[in-house]
Amino acid sequence: MNAKTRVFAALGNHPVDTLFTNAKLVNVFTGEIDSTDVAVHGGVVVGYGHYDAKETIDLKGAYLAPGFIDGHVHIESSMLTPGEFARVVVPKGTTTVIADPHEIANVIGLDGIRYMLNASENIPLNVRIMVPSCVPATSFENAGASIDANDIASIKDHPRVLGLGEVMDYPAVMQGDDAMFDKLAVMHGKPIDGHAPDILGKELSAYAAAGVQTDHECTKTESLIERIRRGMYVHLREGSATRNTRELLKAVTEENYHRLLFCTDDKHPEDIVAEGHINHNVNLAIKAGVKPMHAIRMGTLNAAACYGLHDVGALGIGYRADMIVFDNLTIITPRDVYKDGKRVVKDGVATFTITPYKENAVTQSVNVHRDTLDFRLPLKGDKARVIGIIQNNITTRHEIRQVPVKDGEYVHNRQSGLNKLAVIERHRHTGNVGVGLVSGYDIENGALAMTIAHDSHNLIVIGDNDHAMRLAAERIIDMQGGIVLVQGEDVVDALPLDIAGIMSSKSAEHVAETLTRIGKKARSMGLNEAIDDPFITLAFLSLPVIPELKLTDRGLFDVASFKHVAIEPESEDS
Repeated sequence: MNAKTRVFAALGNHPVDTLFTNAKLVNVFTGEIDSTDVAVHGGVVVGYGHYDAKETIDLKGAYLAPGFIDGHVHIESSMLTPGEFARVVVPKGTTTVIADPHEIANVIGLDGIRYMLNASENIPLNVRIMVPSCVPATSFENAGASIDANDIASIKDHPRVLGLGEVMDYPAVMQGDDAMFDKLAVMHGKPIDGHAPDILGKELSAYAAAGVQTDHECTKTESLIERIRRGMYVHLREGSATRNTRELLKAVTEENYHRLLFCTDDKHPEDIVAEGHINHNVNLAIKAGVKPMHAIRMGTLNAAACYGLHDVGALGIGYRADMIVFDNLTIITPRDVYKDGKRVVKDGVATFTITPYKENAVTQSVNVHRDTLDFRLPLKGDKARVIGIIQNNITTRHEIRQVPVKDGEYVHNRQSGLNKLAVIERHRHTGNVGVGLVSGYDIENGALAMTIAHDSHNLIVIGDNDHAMRLAAERIIDMQGGIVLVQGEDVVDALPLDIAGIMSSKSAEHVAETLTRIGKKARSMGLNEAIDDPFITLAFLSLPVIPELKLTDRGLFDVASFKHVAIEPESEDS
């Protein structure tokens, strides 16, 4: 719709498409709740008050607010295609997402990003893309692809590409790495996302000086405050395993809330269905004492301002009519959702359908020879470095533990509270297998394996015996990606992930039901009840940019020293 048509519609020179009457309009610009009618024409808001209309919808005093915005999300982490992802999040009131497809990019490269762009066309969800900045995440592991500054330049002018995705390799920024600064230069003037867990002081200033404008990795209130002081935006994250919103809400004030927005980062479909999406973050904020209008702004206008989106995040004149209808201002549960003025959710249920979308370029991505599946762990002594899981977080502890050893090899002992972990390179037939130990997962009499292992997405498997671990890994190879649970001598459940080994072309319902079922079975095998999400917790045990100790296909990685370390500690460490 051109500007002249909008002007004539706003003047009332002809009937508008739709008039929403008797609305309590949530005006995020002024903080007012306006009792008014809202006129929509050509998919945008054109006026308030009475208009002649082709269709009139009586909201009967319900609240009408802009659709929510997820400020940072990896759609792939839902294990759903973008269309199926929309079927889950749009009924929760999310109408725009800022998506960083670095999961599929680490497997497939630029073809993976193009797949996400193609698959998110013509769905009732605005998907804006941040081009991944760290593929691979570091040079200390083997990913399936590499993306350099020239690759970023080749795709940056796509109309739905916003800027540069999270700069995870913050040490490269501090060290003046030329390749990293070439990527930053390509996206100069565009939004650049950060990822720097709780760095402070001069390092934080240097990070911001490089052009980084946001961070979603804050876990402490002092980190949030210092980032805002330096002019950055901060995402309050509430995913399936990383739940930082409640803690960070303690730092929200009247003076700083305008620099805060919400994100989910990584959230599984069953959790979205059960508790909500960005509306869940908003509701947590309201429950914690944040004014409802402020909380709604954090989920709408603030995110739009952060990313320079001028047509969403509010129901101003000329803005997209992406709207949610709800009845309670303190617990926001969308009843109906409108996308570009068309109803796409009625009574909390999506009214749109999705055509399955898959491309050959993103299939057949698991390349592992079975004869390389060796999970033995030789040890000279009885002390070893152990990855310690921290509840509701993706950071870990670097532990030194006494471990059971027999004939020069680690042997499982239930009383030790340890599991064996393996990361198997699955992209290029290298044969690399990193083996380590984990405390706090506690799976017994079996193994859990996945081709979701952030961020290189190698094949990761955790268990209490080598036989079960091998059985799980072999089924993954046969399926060409997915999640497999082995109990005793049997594969007891599996979820094939046929798209890059990280997403399913099946329905959201199928994925959610299967994940729930596998999770319950894993818990029956002793899985630590304190672990909120067994899949995300496992997936992040291989990410070598999140402190303290992780495992890659090349071995144990100490994030503090940013180098690989031997599993057996030096005498001075023990």
